[in-house]
Amino acid sequence: MSAEWVAGAVRARALARRYPGAAGAREIAACATLDEALQRLVATPYVKYARATAGLSEAQRAVSATLLWHLRVLAGWLPRGGARLLVALASGFEVANVAARLSAPHGRGSGVPEPYRLGALETAWRRLDEAGTPAEMRAALAASPWGDPGGDTPWALVTGMRMAAARRTAVAVPQAREWAVGRAALLTARELFVHGRSQPEPVRRDAARLLGARAPAAASYQEFRECLPSPARRLLADVEEPDGLWRAETHWWRSVREDGAALLHDGRYGPRVVVGAVAVLSVDAWRVRAALESAARGGRLGEVFDALA
Repeated sequence: MSAEWVAGAVRARALARRYPGAAGAREIAACATLDEALQRLVATPYVKYARATAGLSEAQRAVSATLLWHLRVLAGWLPRGGARLLVALASGFEVANVAARLSAPHGRGSGVPEPYRLGALETAWRRLDEAGTPAEMRAALAASPWGDPGGDTPWALVTGMRMAAARRTAVAVPQAREWAVGRAALLTARELFVHGRSQPEPVRRDAARLLGARAPAAASYQEFRECLPSPARRLLADVEEPDGLWRAETHWWRSVREDGAALLHDGRYGPRVVVGAVAVLSVDAWRVRAALESAARGGRLGEVFDALA
């Protein structure tokens, strides 16, 4: 193991120790107001971006921006080539940038949040940002590691990117393959059995690579569950109807938390520790975002937050 990997793993562990964790998130969630909750963030790494926020959505975005910044810092500590792991694991931020662009009436201007700054963790964001139309955005995706999403509607573009993110993570980060499989199962289940939408062909192909050919072609939710590979089947084991998929989402985050903690505390240095740190930091950010929402409701803990924290 190179000295750079050892140094990166040591720093990854140190970074993870600075985050508030479950106990800190519960204290934030119990605050009577959002302002009080934001004051508690002052003692956490999230203060970097949360200091000047003025509402719940801004505060939650600041938490995500802090996570991304730390992933960029972590990538800078790794040996050449090590950052490729983080490009895949951080791909959701590029998806979020595209989704924000597409949700605005004219793609830019007032009401569109500032894009997440991806730096060395971007895949094709600069080309996507230059695209003037959804068709140009599709062409930019097709010419990049994202691949062709199969359509140029906002739904097709974002859905294609989300499934491609799972596919890319499974290939680039072996330690995260089960998380990618679970994410693909959740996305497929929502599209097919909640929204009743058929997936574009490239999305079905990516789903089949991760879930097997039978699951994406299932005629019913029950058949879908039965066809899933074991990591995804466990997530949906107690979710008998599609309207309970939020519970499977919570199971997914819990799995990432537990697996990530085990990887982070692995006695060996190297990619396993780094992937574990990314998982732990990501879960913490997700938990704090949920905690801020609870505080904005007067300190009433949401069911999803309570299930994870």
